[in-house]
Amino acid sequence: MSLTNLLVSVLVALGPIAVHDDGRYANSPLKSWFESLHSKDGVQCCADADGMALADVDWDTEDGHYRVRIDGQWVIVPSDRVVTDPNRTGRTIVWPQYLNGNPVIRCFMPGSMT
Repeated sequence: MSLTNLLVSVLVALGPIAVHDDGRYANSPLKSWFESLHSKDGVQCCADADGMALADVDWDTEDGHYRVRIDGQWVIVPSDRVVTDPNRTGRTIVWPQYLNGNPVIRCFMPGSMT
């Protein structure tokens, strides 16, 4: 599954935003960039999970690890799930998946806290 609709225009909106590829951004200059993103352990971010842009209040660090708030609960981001490529959007993005109804992190790309 592609995350081509994680465009700058979508990422500028406030608060957490669930995004889903419906094809409307097929010609976006960011499409191939999003499709190329991988975590440190090689997991392709956009393969099976939709991304969410996070507001600054929904992510931080604790004990040397990133953590994100998804569905009202804080989830620790495993270090090997952090995307180290330069963030072209400037917004924090998380790609969650659900295991037994609980969010787990497929990929995480920190943004610049403003």
